[in-house]
Amino acid sequence: MSLKIYNTITRRKEKFVPINPPKVGMYVCGVTVYDLCHIGYARSAIVFDIIYRYMKFRGYDITYVRNFTDVDDKIINRAGESGLQWNEVAERYIEEFNADMAALGVLTPDVEPKATDHIAEMLEMIEALVDKGMAYELDGSVYFSVKSFAGYGKLSGKNIDDLLSGARVDVDESKHDPLDFALWKASKPGEPAWESPWGMGRPGWHIECSAMGRKYLGDTFDIHGGGKDLVFPHHENEIAQSEGSSGKAPVNVWIHNGFVNINSEKMSKSLNNFSTIKDILKTYHPEAVRFFLLTSHYRSPIDFNTQAITSAGKNLYRFYDLFSEEKKLVPEAPPGPETDTSPTEKFTELMNDDFNTATALAFLMEELRRINHLRNEMSRMKKKSDRYKNARTQFALGVRTMKKLGGVLGLFQRDPSDFIDSFKVAKLNEVGVTLDWIQKLIDTRAAARAEKNFAESDRIRDELEGKGILLRDTPEGTTWSISLD
Repeated sequence: MSLKIYNTITRRKEKFVPINPPKVGMYVCGVTVYDLCHIGYARSAIVFDIIYRYMKFRGYDITYVRNFTDVDDKIINRAGESGLQWNEVAERYIEEFNADMAALGVLTPDVEPKATDHIAEMLEMIEALVDKGMAYELDGSVYFSVKSFAGYGKLSGKNIDDLLSGARVDVDESKHDPLDFALWKASKPGEPAWESPWGMGRPGWHIECSAMGRKYLGDTFDIHGGGKDLVFPHHENEIAQSEGSSGKAPVNVWIHNGFVNINSEKMSKSLNNFSTIKDILKTYHPEAVRFFLLTSHYRSPIDFNTQAITSAGKNLYRFYDLFSEEKKLVPEAPPGPETDTSPTEKFTELMNDDFNTATALAFLMEELRRINHLRNEMSRMKKKSDRYKNARTQFALGVRTMKKLGGVLGLFQRDPSDFIDSFKVAKLNEVGVTLDWIQKLIDTRAAARAEKNFAESDRIRDELEGKGILLRDTPEGTTWSISLD
C-alpha cells in the first residue's frame, strides 16, 4: 500500500510521490522565540517528528528543515520588558525550546535556520517581487500586493474579495490594499535593523520561511507543514510571494495539524488554561504526553485533560512492564529475524493512511495483549520443553518488533526499569505512601506466612491492595506492582 497524505491545498488524500525519490524535502514552521512553548506547539513538533521518523522508516532520504523566527515584534517587546537585548531574548528561548523538545523525545531536524542568518536571501526574493511589480515600497517598507497574485486564497479557500485584514496582517491606511502584507519593515529607533535598497529595516514574518525553504530545499519541494492556525495568512502569503517570485508552486503537499484544547475549551491565556510544556512535564511523564498526543489523528482536535493523560501513562506502563520481563524470560536473544513481518506490515498499512497514529497505537495495544497472553502461557510451561523454547522465541520476536515499531512513533525510548520506577514513585506520592513502608509490610507479611499466620498475611495484602499496590508471590520472593484500575 502506498503512502497517502491529506493535502491541505487539494483538500483530499493523495498518493505521496516525491519530486526526486528517494529524496524528500520537508519544511516545518518553527517557533517565534520570545516565550516558553505551550502544549499546542508540542503537538505540532511531535506530529512532524513522527512524519520525519516514518519517512526514514520507509526508506526515504529526508531532509527536515525547521526554522527559528529570532527577530519579531514580540521578541522586541519582550526585550523592552526584560531589559535584555532582543538577540539575548531569542537565544534564551531557543535554549528553552531545545530543552522541551529533548524532554519530549523530538529528534533534531537536519537544518535549523535562524531568520537573522538569511537576510540576504530574503532581500533577493523581495527585490524580485518589486521588479515584477508584485510588491511596492512605501516610506522605507515594502509590501506585497495581494491582488497581483491571481492564485491568492487557494490554500485557505478564502475569497480575496471577501477577506478583511486579520491575524498578523498589518492594518496600515497608507497601503494600497488592507490585505497587502509587509515583506520588509522600515526600522524604528532602537529596533534591530539591516541595510536594504529601501533603507534600514528588518524582514516581515512571512518572507522568512519562503527564503529559508527555497535556500535549503529548492524552488519547489515536497512537504511544508505547521499548525492549522498557519494556513491563513502565513502559509497563504508564503505561496503568494514564493510563487510570485519564481513562477513555480513552492510546495507539493501541505500538511497541517489540529489544535489542542484544554478540558474541552480552546487554550487561551484569558481563560487561564494556557499550559506550557514545562508546566505539564512537572506533573506528567514526557513520554506519556507524547503517547497521549498520538491517540488522536493529527488533523483532528485533541482535548488535553487529566483523565486522558493519566490513561496514556497507564497504557505506556503496560508496555514497559512487558519489556521489563524480556531479560528475565529471554536472557540471550534467540536467533531469527529482527522483526515479525505480519505486525510490521499491518503497522505500515495503518501509518500509510495519512500517518494515522491513533489506529497504529490501537494495533500496538492489541499486540501487547497478544504477547502478554503468550507470557502468561509460558509461566505454565516446562522450561526445558520444546513448546517453551518455541514460545520464548515468539515472545522475543514480538517484543523486538514492538520496540521497533514503537520507535517509529518515538515511544519506548526509556530504560524499562527507570520508567517503571518513576511511574511507581508518582503513584505512591498520589496515595501518600513510601517505598520503605511497602517493604516493611512485605517483610512483616513474609514473617506471618512463615509462622502460618495466613489471616495476618491476607490482611496485609488487602491493606496494600487498598493503596493500589498488588503483590505477587514467586519462588524468588514477593514482588509488587501498581494497580492500573
